[in-house]
Amino acid sequence: MPHSDPKTLVSTEWLASHIASPDIRVIDASWYLPQAGRSPKAEYEAAHILNARFFDIDEISDSQSDLPHMAPPAEKFISRMRAMGIGDGHQVVVYDSAGICSSARVWWLFHLFGKTDTAVLDGGLPKWLAEGREVEDMPPILRDRHITVRRNALLVKDVTQVAAASKLKEAQILDARSEGRFNGTEPEPREGLRAGHIPNSINLPYSRLLNDDGTMKSTDELAAIMAESNVDMKSPVITTCGSGVTAAIINLALERLGHKQHALYDGSWAEWGMYNDLKVEKG
Repeated sequence: MPHSDPKTLVSTEWLASHIASPDIRVIDASWYLPQAGRSPKAEYEAAHILNARFFDIDEISDSQSDLPHMAPPAEKFISRMRAMGIGDGHQVVVYDSAGICSSARVWWLFHLFGKTDTAVLDGGLPKWLAEGREVEDMPPILRDRHITVRRNALLVKDVTQVAAASKLKEAQILDARSEGRFNGTEPEPREGLRAGHIPNSINLPYSRLLNDDGTMKSTDELAAIMAESNVDMKSPVITTCGSGVTAAIINLALERLGHKQHALYDGSWAEWGMYNDLKVEKG
């Protein structure tokens, strides 16, 4: 079992032993692609971990952007967190219904806004349920709390910065999508996007970082995977995926390994795959 770290990853045992603490805030960050035909909010309302709040990734985003669920402005993040009763001095634990998927995105968002006392629940809701732990369908009692935000611009990259990194090779670009999507042999789930990958990027499917039960692999296993993928752990890393969700799983793994120079390309393939003036490689 991996060592629990309240800034990256905690076990179900850890959460069960701390869940009654007044300083713990649990978040359900489940999210699905539209074609899945599932409603994460409805599933949350039917059953969630005790006192969990629902974090709507699509709503708590930049409404001025045409791209999906881009990071929100600081003011919007503050207002939504205050309304959810999440503030200074709280330890946040984020989970999702897949094991580790969209929870990593919300973990990254909290770190982006300087709230580093935030961890992902290892194995998420599936592991919690498999162990027979308690869930409820009652909404939590929310009290407005003050939250201080300090946006860390080093944790996010835009298309111009990624294009420069691709051309100059000044950072390694790790793509969390499947091998087929990376190579351009599988169709993209979003219409109108070209197939392939950012030039000079490395394919590191997020599934390789996880065990069959949705938990994250041990730090020794993660280090071996990074080595096999020729990731230089002393160089800066930019992660990317389809729309900036599963890329954060790589950021979480890097943080577990003590690699601090990592950022996420928020637009990811939803942006890069759309513009014909940006180069694309296949195979």
